[in-house]
This record gives sequence, C-alpha cells and structure tokens, in this order.
Amino acid sequence: MSTYSMKVAYNGAPFCGFAKQPDQPTVQGELECALGLLFRRDVPTVCAGRTDSGVHARGQGVSFDVDKDELRGRSEASLLRSMNALTHDDVSVLELRRRPDGFSARFDATARRYRYFISNAPTPPLFMRDFSWHVSKPLDVGAMRDGAAHLIGEHDFKSFCMAASAEGKRTFRCVDEVNVFAERPNGEELLVVEVVGNAFLHSMVRAIVGTLVAVGVGNRRPEWVADVLAARDRKAAGENAPAQGLVLWEVEYPDGLA
Repeated sequence: MSTYSMKVAYNGAPFCGFAKQPDQPTVQGELECALGLLFRRDVPTVCAGRTDSGVHARGQGVSFDVDKDELRGRSEASLLRSMNALTHDDVSVLELRRRPDGFSARFDATARRYRYFISNAPTPPLFMRDFSWHVSKPLDVGAMRDGAAHLIGEHDFKSFCMAASAEGKRTFRCVDEVNVFAERPNGEELLVVEVVGNAFLHSMVRAIVGTLVAVGVGNRRPEWVADVLAARDRKAAGENAPAQGLVLWEVEYPDGLA
C-alpha cells in the first residue's frame, strides 16, 4: 500500500464536524465519498484533529492508503483536481503528496495550531461575521495575555474539556503557546487568540477562549485562570466560545506543515 496525505481547508458551517456520522454531512464523509468514487472502494481516512460542528480549517491534515496498482496512470496533480471536483464547494484539498508508508496524519503530527477570531468593535463585522465571535464589551488584551500565561506547559486541562468526553480519560495536555494579537483581515479589526499544542481535548480551545474573554471583559482576574486549571471541573471555566470563530490553522509534522 502507498500512503498519501492531503492538506484540507473547509468552511465548517455546513457540516456536523469533521468525523463521519450516519446520515449527517461531515468533512470526512465528503472526502471518503470522493475517494470511493475515484478508487471504486471504501478508502478510510485519518485526520490530525476532529473538529467540532461549525469549526473551520485552513490546514487540516488527512492521510489515507491506496494500493500501488490503483495509482497506475494517476499523477498527484490529477488526483488533486479530481478530489476538488468531487467534494463539496465548502471543502478544498490544497495539497496532496506521497508520504512514507504507514504515515498517520494523527499520530505523526508534532503540533497543532488553532486560531480563534474575535471582533471587539462596537458593531459586528461584515466580511468576517461568519468566522468570528462578536464581543461588544471592550477587552483588556493585557489581562487576557496575563491569564493565558497560566496555561503554558503541561497541565491537567479537565476544566477545559467537555465533561462527558473526559470521563475515565487522561486529560493532561501540553500547551506550547497562547498568543493574543490583532489582525485586520479584509480591513476589519479582529483580535486573534492563537493556541499551539501537541494535542487537544474536546472543545478545549473554545473553553480556553471563553475563559480568557471572561478575564478580558473584567469579570475575572487573570489569576483566576490558574484556579480554573486547579479545579479540574468544567463548571469552573468560562463558557465555550462559539464554534464559528475557530480555525484549525495548521498542523506540523517532522518534515514541515500538513
């Protein structure tokens, strides 16, 4: 068998998350349907991060295996064109390349980078409306950065994980970076919360953002973030930030990005 990877971007709004579900539109379902049409059999895929319903991706990593005989007469460029012709308009396969046999988009990833976009203007954004969270109260960016500093390193992030999915599972994760900075996509001022780590729990990034926004609007002090970590209780943290502001920005592998 030959292993290939795809770098995939998608607008998460039309989908019930990445992972395939019966009778539900999903990104994995779209990709595997296209691969099935191309190779006339079921072709299972593995992703770097199982994004939730409504969450977007700019650089999702996906891997799959095909028999060498199935590739006869097919170039990577032709496979890329075919995948984009066969998938949903809100899914784009940006790159497709050969990988060492046995490569896994999930287990060979060394880091995952997420970006969350917040509009902090008095009125909602126009162009980024469907890709950001509008928070009308002024945000103290310095306080958010101070709060974020408590999250760096390896911790038990049970307070930042959907309670049901944490039962009976190890909830320690290592967060390498939490950055808060401004950007102007399409000329609209946005605040970006960037979180980088080796792996993430269910809804962990959205819970981190909701917690930092609680600090930013002045409802909590930055030191509270350390208390939330120590509590190991989802009820201790802030609300989950809305899904539409979150983007799986890129996935890193030993030989570069997805």
